[in-house]
Amino acid sequence: MTAPILFEETGRLGLVTLNRPAHLNALTHDMALMLEERLLHWRGREDIAVVAIIGAGPKAFCAGGDIRALYEAGGGNGAANFQFYADEYRLDTLIRRYPKPYVAFMDGIVMGGGVGVSIHGRLRIAGDATLFAMPETGIGLFPDVGGTWFLPRLPGQVGMWLGLTGARLRAADAVAAGICDRYIPSAHEGAALEALATAEYGADPAQAAAAALAPFTEAPAGGSLANLRPLIDQCFAGDSVEDVLAALDDAGEDWAAEQAAAIRTKSPTCTRIAFRQIRTGAGLAFVDCMKLEYRLARFCMTHPDFYEGVRAILIDKTGAPQWRPATLAEADEASVAAAFAPPPEGEELALPPA
Repeated sequence: MTAPILFEETGRLGLVTLNRPAHLNALTHDMALMLEERLLHWRGREDIAVVAIIGAGPKAFCAGGDIRALYEAGGGNGAANFQFYADEYRLDTLIRRYPKPYVAFMDGIVMGGGVGVSIHGRLRIAGDATLFAMPETGIGLFPDVGGTWFLPRLPGQVGMWLGLTGARLRAADAVAAGICDRYIPSAHEGAALEALATAEYGADPAQAAAAALAPFTEAPAGGSLANLRPLIDQCFAGDSVEDVLAALDDAGEDWAAEQAAAIRTKSPTCTRIAFRQIRTGAGLAFVDCMKLEYRLARFCMTHPDFYEGVRAILIDKTGAPQWRPATLAEADEASVAAAFAPPPEGEELALPPA
């Protein structure tokens, strides 16, 4: 059986390949644990100066966590999935804190769990096929894997727009939004990895890694984000989901109407959670963001919208989840308050000291 994740050492480079191309390299629980173990191993190796991560196949870097497995495992009370989220968020935290340059080649689909193992790296590279999105509210989840931290720190209201609508960004807009910090054409990925493997790493490995990638970096063509920014910032700056929807409805623009329609198809409960999560995250340290996400994940794993969303979108593919409750008015602040409450004593997300 082919391993779902591969580890290679070439020169000074430790290379990770997410290796489930038939499943769009979806991140399983075992893969997350294997990646954590290898990163800890490489962290202590002086001969490994830089780590890079890529996805196998032409379609995806990593399209998310293995949602189908979570659906099947959590059919009882959902608690069976708590450990997956604890381990995944610990991995995301390790990547953010990693002392060596961590370089993510985000070519292909990058969603959900794939965002967690890429966006927290030191260098984040868009390729020709990059397609970034945080579509979680459409399946009864929330934009996690550090979304609480990075979404409110994107320019203007871009993070709120992405979190509420699940909008997709191609390479140029991913760079413009700060999701990726550079673009390297897909044809140059192999040469870029070779340059990382053979670079001279001195007192500043991060600078050395950036310099190694510089000859392959180009300005991405196209993109629409710059033109949309004024409308995004205008419509997504409100104090509630209702404010956002009202601003979109009042804008009188086809694009705005499309965004409002998209939000109204999502789980009302998770839309409410996502709005509060993103606004709250703007004032939290990274570790506190991850601890909050663990609380939210536990809530969602015990809420019917996750199982209904996965059934309708991924299993039966009817595309029409029956959310409970069905409206934002019913899914009010009081109904989601429990999602933000601390878990029972001794069940908070445990992260190693920095």
